[in-house]
Amino acid sequence: MKRILILFSAVVMLASCNSKKRLAEMKALQDARDKAVSSLADCDKLTADLRTQLSAKDTDLQGKDKQVSDLQAQIDYLKKTNTNLLDRMSDLSIVSKSGAESIKKSLETLNEQTKYVNNLNSSIQRKDSLNLALVMSLKRSLDDINDQDVQVEVKKGVVYVSLSDKLLFKSGSYEVLPAAETVLGKVAKVVNDHKELDILVEGHTDIVPISTASIKDNWDLSALRATSVVRTLQKKFAVAPERMTAGGRSEFAPKDDNTTDAGRQQNRRTEIIITPKLDQFFNLLSSGQAGGSK
Repeated sequence: MKRILILFSAVVMLASCNSKKRLAEMKALQDARDKAVSSLADCDKLTADLRTQLSAKDTDLQGKDKQVSDLQAQIDYLKKTNTNLLDRMSDLSIVSKSGAESIKKSLETLNEQTKYVNNLNSSIQRKDSLNLALVMSLKRSLDDINDQDVQVEVKKGVVYVSLSDKLLFKSGSYEVLPAAETVLGKVAKVVNDHKELDILVEGHTDIVPISTASIKDNWDLSALRATSVVRTLQKKFAVAPERMTAGGRSEFAPKDDNTTDAGRQQNRRTEIIITPKLDQFFNLLSSGQAGGSK
């Protein structure tokens, strides 16, 4: 019996030892498995990071390829430009000495012409400023006159003062009315302040014909009216006669439609045209041309 108990105890102890050993082996296997799973996860993460980096490198490589393509295009353009410049330099190298002198003279002439144009532009600007000042002075002087009887404006680069026939003359007459002398006196005061200007007086009529003992037709009437205005400006208001010209335009420079009463009334007028002295103007042109031809 005692031997049986000892044998049983031995068996139990042996079984217990085997169980501990198996438990230890299982734990070792579990630890190895956990370590392998962790390593696999690390590998997956590393793989994902490598793929992300590879994608970024591919994108960067595509950008570099485009830059290389752009740089190559620029190099090709510069080569072409350089070739063109070399060709031009080759062309220029065959220009003779006489050709170079001709180019130099052309440039000098161009510079003189540029100065001439600049001088003309300055003169035109001064003339425009003078015209504006004249218009303002005339409008102030004639401010109390009916606008329908007196019109002041700039046309074709000169100042026009248009006076209606009913303000200046009786119907069919060329004698200046006494009341009109007040208006002419105001115009004379302004033009006498600008002695560098000339005065052209033009008579105009409508298309209604006229024929009297002293007036043959509208040519006569328009010219006589212009002469009467010039004579009044000279004798009554001391405008220098050498500054003035009188002319008749008859019915052939209408301002409005001659088929209506209102239009014919507009056409019956005398215009005082204030202009730069022509000799001064032509002197300016001549001096400019002389300077350009040096």
